[in-house]
Amino acid sequence: MLIGRVIGEIVATRKHETHEERKILLVQPLNLDGSERGAAFVALDAVDAGVGDRVLLTTEGFSAFTSVGYKKAPIDMAVIGIVDSVELSEDPA
Repeated sequence: MLIGRVIGEIVATRKHETHEERKILLVQPLNLDGSERGAAFVALDAVDAGVGDRVLLTTEGFSAFTSVGYKKAPIDMAVIGIVDSVELSEDPA
């Protein structure tokens, strides 16, 4: 799983039947400190996230398509949560 920020929505007038009624989001992966990590990618939305939201993503096909409720849908990534906060504990060593 990854943490990312929604930076846009993709509008598709025609899409696979399993994607109907779902938003397609453009997500920028983030490091834990909030800095950008690599290139942005496309993910299907399962939680009604919006532009600017920090989100939790699954990046494995089976997890992605089951999280949006479709078996064998052509999905690689899905937004599965909206992140409220990230707390890092100090290393006890």
